[in-house]
Amino acid sequence: QVQLVESGGGLVQAGGSLRLSCAASGRTISRYVMWWFRQAPGKEREFVARISSNGGNTYYTDSVKGRFTISRDNAKNTLYLQMNSLQPEDTAIYYCNLENSWGQGTQVTVSS
Repeated sequence: QVQLVESGGGLVQAGGSLRLSCAASGRTISRYVMWWFRQAPGKEREFVARISSNGGNTYYTDSVKGRFTISRDNAKNTLYLQMNSLQPEDTAIYYCNLENSWGQGTQVTVSS
């Protein structure tokens, strides 16, 4: 079973940037597609971004295209999410995912 630990969240003003990290242990991530999801207060958890096992293919939900970049460093067993031009509607707990495993999440709060 893989363990996932997210970090890098925080409070930022609208227009600001954050970089989230997801450190994996217990399994080498290099063979797996990995995902970022988020859950805003009172809403369902939603897909944010996906990256192929070698990092060559990425896919984003429409609302973050051009602002967020998903990446990975398989040598460090770590997934990233670079978030630029943050908006209040990006406020949520952000989770990384590998198959059926989830991290505990990291809170991102964007003030207007």
